[in-house]
Amino acid sequence: MLELALVENIQREDLDAIEVSISYQRLIEECSLTQENLSERVGKKRSTISNYLRLLKLPGEIQLGLRDKKISMGHARALVNIDDVKTQINAYYSIINEDLSVRKTEDMVRKINKSSSPSENVSSKEKKEILIKDFEDLQDQLSSFFSTKVQFRMNEQGKGKIVIPFKSGEELEEIMGVFDKIKP
Repeated sequence: MLELALVENIQREDLDAIEVSISYQRLIEECSLTQENLSERVGKKRSTISNYLRLLKLPGEIQLGLRDKKISMGHARALVNIDDVKTQINAYYSIINEDLSVRKTEDMVRKINKSSSPSENVSSKEKKEILIKDFEDLQDQLSSFFSTKVQFRMNEQGKGKIVIPFKSGEELEEIMGVFDKIKP
């Protein structure tokens, strides 16, 4: 039933890219699907599924910007290609402040990646601290949004999941109702 509900939810046209990404991730993890199986179930190319899932690697601040339509999915897909979180966030604000097109954003990302040298990179400890802060902020916002304590779990490779707990069928229906009400 969960798989059917998630697939139906994904088929709605009013979901933002992050909501679709989260739903794809849930289907993969909770229904033990591969990206290929998922692509068959939802009628999308595997590369499309992969592109959506990559968006979940972005810092929470950028994910929220995508949800709030401050940037497009094309902008976000370009930002995923930047390894350094601080640089991603700086590039994100450049996109907004300079009203960059997706093509100009892709050019900017290429220049950033070409010019970055090991001495300019942030240490892995600093990256982890930034990620933790971003996830804490996103966790607080989602907890408030769903009126329940949302949990994040992430391993050393940066893979993880978001858990939205519920205590009863009624609470699950309320959470699903929140997803149904989300409109762009």
